Amino acid sequence: MKMKLLNQLESMDKKYLWHPFTQMKDWIKNDILIIQKGRGSYLFDTNGKKYLDGVSSLWCNVHGHNKKELNYAIRKQLDNIAHSTLLGLANVPSIELAGELIKIAPKGLQKVFYSDSGATAVEIAIKIAYQYWKQNNAKRTKFLTFSNAYHGDTIGSVSLGGIDAFHELYKSLLFKTIKAPAPYCYRCSFGRSGKTCRKECLREIEKIIRARRNVLAGLIIEPLIQGAAGMLTQPKGFIRRLRELCGRYDILMIVDEVATGFGRTGKMFACEHEKITPDIMTVAKGITGGYLPLAATLTTEKVFNAFLGDFKDGKTFYHGHTYTGNPLACSAALANLEIFSKEKVMAKLQPKIKYLKEKLAEFYKLAHVGDIRQCGFMAGIELVKNKSLKEPYPPEKRIGHQVILEARKQDVILRPLGDVVVLMPPLSISMNELKKLLDATYKSIQNVTEAEQDRVL
Repeated sequence: MKMKLLNQLESMDKKYLWHPFTQMKDWIKNDILIIQKGRGSYLFDTNGKKYLDGVSSLWCNVHGHNKKELNYAIRKQLDNIAHSTLLGLANVPSIELAGELIKIAPKGLQKVFYSDSGATAVEIAIKIAYQYWKQNNAKRTKFLTFSNAYHGDTIGSVSLGGIDAFHELYKSLLFKTIKAPAPYCYRCSFGRSGKTCRKECLREIEKIIRARRNVLAGLIIEPLIQGAAGMLTQPKGFIRRLRELCGRYDILMIVDEVATGFGRTGKMFACEHEKITPDIMTVAKGITGGYLPLAATLTTEKVFNAFLGDFKDGKTFYHGHTYTGNPLACSAALANLEIFSKEKVMAKLQPKIKYLKEKLAEFYKLAHVGDIRQCGFMAGIELVKNKSLKEPYPPEKRIGHQVILEARKQDVILRPLGDVVVLMPPLSISMNELKKLLDATYKSIQNVTEAEQDRVL
């Protein structure tokens, strides 16, 4: 692309666009990277330079960019219709996709309600759970949420969150929830051991549930790993025990599989690892292979049946979106699931997960790597100023941000969560590409942290 046009694009971006999760003062004064196309595991900027996509374009790309089967499915659907509402009508792809989702979902989930993002899927789950108890004549209006939780950026989903940096500012806008501790074993006040952390957290959670069971409509959790909090993994058996507690105290269990769904943890859904079925499950991100906005909220027949009645009974679920069940997005999702089956994606992923684990262990050699957390093909590397004291870097140092800028010099795109460097490549990444990603990440962390140490000395 010609330099004049490149300069014009950058100028227009800085003049007109407001980027998400971005301090725009910094953005406007610095050079920006503009992506023009993608192929396989790579992104290409407007200069034609290619970068390995180490975060799946924000955790959603599954089979790589420009996947021909996904391109074809969308083009084919365009020859029929791009969009038709589900309000009072049905469409073919949304029906077919609902059937396919139920086939692969945890056993017992039977109904699919579509929306267009993870946050909206969570909003739907909240409203379903709230209305469910209203229609069962129970005054259950509260939700049990967890420390370090993230469920999206709409007001309802923010109300469920537990990350002060994202959520504290909006506190006066939010509805109140009942908070419980979630495991963060590296910085756990209960102790370093995952088993100890799990035991103490669960003890406190059961205490809270027992005391508030008559007002709790639901419990919501990101199963196995809290992504946006810094890839905080949960000890084995944690969500299984939560499922048992929800059953014992008759509380709806909502699992937020927006980030963990569609293979990220090594199984299609994180729930499968501990063989649990929630009452409500939300999915998004990888549902279309990373191509189009689509989300779904799945429920059991029991939950669905609470909404059945005569029109005069007022049990209708009054919720919907203009693009609910969009045929283009549903066609992409159907093709996505077909690729999982035809290309044996989950079987091929297992050696990559093992390799990732082995290579990540080597990162502990670095003086400022405090903790490494991995769940399947999701990983976070926590950087600290002092490893023995677990002392974090001052936030203004922006060490994680420095690492991703360093990685770009090595043709790799990363995005940190504070000073946690996240690795979540497309599931289709090759072993050679995975090695390149890990080598570049290692070198970037080493260069940045050593340079910072030299400045201190």
